[in-house]
Amino acid sequence: MKKLILSLAAVLISLTASAQFSEGKGYLGASLTGFDTNWNSKHGFNIGAEAKAGFFFTDDWMLLAQAGFQHNGKEDKPDNIQAGLGIRYYIEQNGLFLGFNCKYIHDDHSYNDVMPGVEIGYAFFINRSVTIEPAVYYNHSFNDNDYSTVGLKLGLGIYLFDD
Repeated sequence: MKKLILSLAAVLISLTASAQFSEGKGYLGASLTGFDTNWNSKHGFNIGAEAKAGFFFTDDWMLLAQAGFQHNGKEDKPDNIQAGLGIRYYIEQNGLFLGFNCKYIHDDHSYNDVMPGVEIGYAFFINRSVTIEPAVYYNHSFNDNDYSTVGLKLGLGIYLFDD
């Protein structure tokens, strides 16, 4: 009985998810990063926030713009601001997404970096248009490998419909 209920839930989730990733739809999202769930060798405790806006230019493919702020806990390590562009591919059958992005990072100690990154996450629909989106990410620094970061983030997404 338990397997039947889980199978039915998986089918329902995949059926509702497939319509959300179609061409012409918009997306708004926000994520929390940090809480000491990311790691690089330069920073201690940190917390960050990201705002995102996207557009599905074709089925399952979204262009994404993002802006963010990262607070670093060590006194000698500065906070930074970020802006970037990316692309996501959604796997309709299960709600997984793969993301590729590039961010420009600037802090108040005049450190500037362009960091390409990858992420894998899951769009868990709590209703027709709102998702909870946990993701694992990696951002690579070409300036200083100590700034390359692996981490977790938790986001909230709103998929905008024209119907």
